[in-house]
Amino acid sequence: MNATQYVESHFPAPAQLTRWVGNTPLLPLDRLGAELAPGVRVMAKAEWFNPGGSVKDRPAVAILQAAMASNRITDETVLLDSTSGNMGIAYATYGAALGLRLHLAIPSNASRERLQILRAFSVELTLTDPTEGTEGARAVAAELATANPGRYLYLDQYSNPANWRAHFETTGPELLQQTKGEITHFVAGLGTTGTMTGTGRYLREHVPGIACISVQPEGPLHGLEGLKHLASSRVPSIFDEGVPTQHVAVSTEAAYAMARRLAREEGLLVGVSAAAAAVAAFQVAERLERGLVAAVFPDSGWKYLDAPFWSES
Repeated sequence: MNATQYVESHFPAPAQLTRWVGNTPLLPLDRLGAELAPGVRVMAKAEWFNPGGSVKDRPAVAILQAAMASNRITDETVLLDSTSGNMGIAYATYGAALGLRLHLAIPSNASRERLQILRAFSVELTLTDPTEGTEGARAVAAELATANPGRYLYLDQYSNPANWRAHFETTGPELLQQTKGEITHFVAGLGTTGTMTGTGRYLREHVPGIACISVQPEGPLHGLEGLKHLASSRVPSIFDEGVPTQHVAVSTEAAYAMARRLAREEGLLVGVSAAAAAVAAFQVAERLERGLVAAVFPDSGWKYLDAPFWSES
């Protein structure tokens, strides 16, 4: 069976689950913003409402659908990529719904919950050196692809244009519609950089003068899962350096403190990258007299509950 026949027989129509990706709520953070100027609001795009539980559902679906459309998938094909967690879970979720086989390279120190979720979806895993982090996992995935070209179709989320296009086509338009065009500042963390590149490009095309604020850890050694310190990392090829108009560095401690505040004051249990985005959003909002600051909150805090900072006062 050739690639075209395989796709036609296995994928006669989009999986129902993929149709529920996106259109996530935009939540006001009014209690935390009570001290802001009267004309300023901070809002959060709650991406854990996606079926797979994170913002990565958007690019995962787009990348998988692009792979299917490429007519490069056969009965023997295994889709390959690296992950630190959320993208792998998104791949696994929609790979199962679409009948695709997946192999993921992931650092061996990924949380027990992440590894259990991936194994529940029967994803093939290669556990990589924890000291080399996501860069090491990416290198291993690339090596596997090179060594086994007949077996693997390498997706490479860091260089795959379907990553940023997913946000250009969905996240950006949603934010524009949900804010009724009143958004003045957009905040997103930098990991693969797809969220900032795609959403920021869309918003800058449609909202004159909008500020796009990128969020990074303040140094190379940090505890902000999902975020990259680009100065000490390999910069993803999909990153458009011309999109962000401002960069904010956030400390691990500030993000942990914000995660606790979001839970205790807003009733939002979020992951540390979401908390880092909130830190940056409020730093920006505090300097405004008028404006609507919208931040992407990539996921909830359920996968991070074993971290000791939750019990701190």
